[in-house]
Order: sequence, then C-alpha cells, then structure tokens
Amino acid sequence: MKSKVIIAISGGIDSVVLAHLYKKLNLNFSLAHCNFNLRDEESDADEAFALDLAEDLDVEVFVQNFDTEAYAKDFKRSIQMAARELRYNWFVELAEQLKFDYILTAHHADDNLETFLINFTRGTGLNGLTGIPMKNENIVRPMLPFSRQEIEAYAKENQIKWREDSSNSSRKYLRNKLRHEVVPILRDINPQLLDSFQNTLNHLKDTTDIVAESVDAVANKAIVSLDEDDVFFKVSEFKNLKNPKAYLFELLNEFGFTEWNDVVNLLDAQSGKQVFSSTHRLVKHRDYLILSERNSKASITITIGVTEVQNGKVKTPLGIIFFDEADAIKENTNTTIYVDKDKLHFPLGLRIWKEGDVFQPLGMKGKKKVSKYLKDEKLSLIEKEKTWVLTSNNDIVWIVGKRADERFKVTDKTEQILKVELANP
Repeated sequence: MKSKVIIAISGGIDSVVLAHLYKKLNLNFSLAHCNFNLRDEESDADEAFALDLAEDLDVEVFVQNFDTEAYAKDFKRSIQMAARELRYNWFVELAEQLKFDYILTAHHADDNLETFLINFTRGTGLNGLTGIPMKNENIVRPMLPFSRQEIEAYAKENQIKWREDSSNSSRKYLRNKLRHEVVPILRDINPQLLDSFQNTLNHLKDTTDIVAESVDAVANKAIVSLDEDDVFFKVSEFKNLKNPKAYLFELLNEFGFTEWNDVVNLLDAQSGKQVFSSTHRLVKHRDYLILSERNSKASITITIGVTEVQNGKVKTPLGIIFFDEADAIKENTNTTIYVDKDKLHFPLGLRIWKEGDVFQPLGMKGKKKVSKYLKDEKLSLIEKEKTWVLTSNNDIVWIVGKRADERFKVTDKTEQILKVELANP
C-alpha cells in the first residue's frame, strides 16, 4: 500500500521540483501551503501559484493563512522562528486530522550546510553539528542529498516554473548572510565544499553514536529513580568521571539549561541549591541531583464541597481522594485518615502548603510549622513543593500522604466518622 504524504509547498524551486518528481513517479501526495502574510501582494501571489500548481498536477491542496507578526509578538519569537512554529504545528495537525503518513519538506544539501553554520556560530553541542535529519518522526526530507545547483539544473531542463522569494536576497537574516557572503568564500577555498561537508557530517554522526553509547552507560549508573515528575541522579557517578560537565550537558541539554558551570558546581553544593532553565530546574539534595519541571501548581486551590464528599471521590493532581462514612476507625496511615465530620466546615480546600502554615500533628498538644515538620521529615526541596494540604476553614486537616491533624481526630463524642483516603491515579 502506497504511503499518503503531504508536500510542504512554498512556491520556491525546491518544493516545486519535489512536487513534480512525486507526480512523475505517480505517487500519492497532496500539497500544503502556508501564507504568512509577511510580503503583502507577493505572499498572495505565492498562494495563487500553489493553487495553480495543484490544479496543473491534479492533486488536492490545503492553504492556511497566518498572522505571523502577531504570533511573534505574543510569544516573543523572531519572525523566522514564529513562521517555523506555525508551519510545523499546522503540518502536524493536518497530518493527524486527515491521516497522512508523512510530511515532506524540500530541504537540500545547501540548507544543511547553512544550518550547520548557523548552529556553529551560535554555539552548540555535537548534536547541533550533525545536520538536518533525513527523517524526524513523520517529517521526511528526501531532497537532502541534492544541491541547490542540481535542483536548478533539473528545473530548467524540465521547464518547471517556480516563484522567487524576494526575502531570500535580504541580508538581515543570518541564514541569508551566510548564504550570500560566507558560503561563496568557502566555495572559493574548496570547490567540492558540499562533498567535503557531507564527509564531515558522516564522521560527526559516527562520533555521535559513540558518545550516545557512553552517555547511556553513565545514565544507567547515575539515574536511580525515574518517574513522570522527577529524575534522581546519583552525584557520585558524575564525580567519578574525568569530564562530568560533558556528560551533564549531554543528559540535560534538552531541558533548556545554559549555565553549565553552575550545573557542575551543584555536584559539590549544599542541599537545596538549584539551577533553573525556562522550563526545568536541577536541585541538589544530599547525594542526588533532582531534575523536575518548574512548579506551576503553587497557586492552585481545589474546592471540595459537600456534594463532592457525598459522591465519594474527587480527582486531584495527587490522585483520587475517596470519602466514605465509617462505623468505626482503624489506625491512621499516610494515605488514610479518619476525621470527625462534624468538625469540618465545607467547602474543604486542597492546595500546596505555603510558608506560615501551621498544624497540630496527630498525637501532639502543641502546634508546629509545616515547614519545620517537612524539614524534620528530611524531604527534598522538590518533595516539599509537591506537598499538599487538605484544609477546613483555612485550618489544616491533613498534610496529604503524611500526617493528620489532632484537632479533627475522632473522639468518644464523635457521631459521624469520615474516612478520607488517597489513591494513586
């Protein structure tokens, strides 16, 4: 069965040649064109060209218009980055909705070289120097082996018409400056530049495989706990290495960290020290580095009314909390407590604990700060920040999963016993 594919069609020579090649091979494909509305009439003319091309090739075409400048402003992106995100997000959405197997783009060998140089000038690791992947999930780039010169020769030989993007001649974009000013100098130095570059990419990819094997071996020793929220790394495994910084970079680079000296310094830092990226953080806790997403739940308060309690269960970020009236009590545990229902004031609240919170631990006469209790329990900073409390009229009923409050316990005078139980989702 032939695959069903979308070809990203800009109107430029590369994507138009790709569409003609697919038609010549009698393959099953459709076209998808993005109008970014950045070049006024020229953008509209590109869209019209894509529609005419689809008619000439007798294939269906999808067109999407974007307010690229507004997107760039709202999400603080450069125009080029905004266009890239909009384009790929739409392609993926289109493929999912209409059951296309692959998304084809017309990146070629010259694009690959320019991407290498962009990453090189901005600073990158080994992965940033291995070029554009031929296949990335369902995105495929079949033109990568061919140069811009070869594509132009094929287009002219077969009298294929295409659109010239005037922005390609602008020097304000880094890619264009490299294309028009740097690459020609490199070609003068080495007329076989693309062949030499491909050899270099092959060697770098081979080296990447070796590095990946070494990093995997270290990860297998260093990672002692892994779940959907946190990753625990054993500090000693990195300190035994000759170059811990290199391994930390390979393991953590995808999480957005940039201050690598600070990351390395965590290995010898006191517990509680942490380094942040825009999305994640790394915390030193005793003999471990703990990787987690930055906490975004601190301000959430879930309201639990009488109706929810009567229904018997409430879904929460911690899991499902079950409520059940009981005739007698058993011993309180970390996940199950028994309280005097008449002492509760509804609605109850469920939230992350905060500084200044106090409670009266079950079995104790005096009150205790929640922060002191969590410290005594030797919880890591991340574990502390994931600690929730169940409240009644702002009084803590339960540090969920840990300790109940004395003030709400069942006594001889209790008439209604409420069993509260936390179950994992």
